[in-house]
Amino acid sequence: MTTEVSRADVEDFLFHEADLLDQWRLPEWLELFTEDAEYQVPCMDLPAGANPDTSLFYIADDRFRLGERVKRLMKRTAHVEFPHSKTRHIVGNVRLKSRSDDVIDVAAVFTTYRSKDGITDLYLGSSDYRLMPHNGSFKIKSKRCVLDADALRPAGRISIVL
Repeated sequence: MTTEVSRADVEDFLFHEADLLDQWRLPEWLELFTEDAEYQVPCMDLPAGANPDTSLFYIADDRFRLGERVKRLMKRTAHVEFPHSKTRHIVGNVRLKSRSDDVIDVAAVFTTYRSKDGITDLYLGSSDYRLMPHNGSFKIKSKRCVLDADALRPAGRISIVL
């Protein structure tokens, strides 16, 4: 990477990602990921370094499974999300943890509001990203969202993308 990456550059990218999710432009959101990407949401009772190969995760998608998730959520037959929930993804406290020429490790916090059928659910937590510089922007090599709650109740499910 020949140019210096600033926190503002990374924030702009994460804000763009959040906007795509809020607008339900999931196929475009999927294009933000590398072909070997991972997207993970571990269960809330797991230790920080838990591995989806040995522990139960809410979501442990590789790029192919993430693509299938996007296709399913965009169909009218995805009854839990049709019509689509109204969501607002708020990203903050963005920190560049480490960087090299080919990867940037980023930590952030998130709050996601999901409103559907007269009920608004709140999901909050932290995200760890591994970003790869790509054509003046970034691609997501991995995204791990750790929820900060004791249980999924009252929401009871994760049918949206965090």
